[in-house]
Amino acid sequence: MISMEMMGKIRRMYFRDKLSLHEIAKRTGLSRNTIRKWVRASESKQPVYQRRAVFNKLSPFHEMLEQALRADALRAKQHRRSAKALLAMIRAEGYDGGYSQLTAFVRHWRGEQGKAVRAFVPLAFALGEAFQFDWSEEGLLIGGVFRRVQVAHMKLCASRAFWLVVYPSQGHEMLFDAHTRSFAAMGGVPRRGIYDNMKTAVDKVS
Repeated sequence: MISMEMMGKIRRMYFRDKLSLHEIAKRTGLSRNTIRKWVRASESKQPVYQRRAVFNKLSPFHEMLEQALRADALRAKQHRRSAKALLAMIRAEGYDGGYSQLTAFVRHWRGEQGKAVRAFVPLAFALGEAFQFDWSEEGLLIGGVFRRVQVAHMKLCASRAFWLVVYPSQGHEMLFDAHTRSFAAMGGVPRRGIYDNMKTAVDKVS
């Protein structure tokens, strides 16, 4: 859920400033589906709050951070982004809050993910048994211009070998192409895939 302040900001950017849903999502860190929902809502409709929900300066960037942390979880520890690197990433998108809010969020997320891994994911895999797949958003300097790109990550669970493919956006065409290229590069198709709750791959979580 979002605050009244954020809902007002979204409606101003859409109706007054004539910004696209994509541009508003980029500036706020919210998903386009969330933005579309509140743009279409009537003027009298207000967001429903949970009593214990806490909205702070970091809240609009939760989705972006979770995507980055999920992608880092597929990487070797020495290649994962530090909290300072994550801070630089969200500051570039407009975050002006404190460092401690970010580190608390990262600790909580990693703690919860650690519990989930211990509860549901086996510690050892046979060769060819499974792969992991997820997306991350990265910044690249292309032809002297800074651009945001979507990176598809595939990693074999047994050998930890991985393959990355870069795309301009996430979508079903890119999802299928990333799998095709990754399987070709790795020389085969594992028996099963492990996905996070990606909108392009997961229709329903049972």
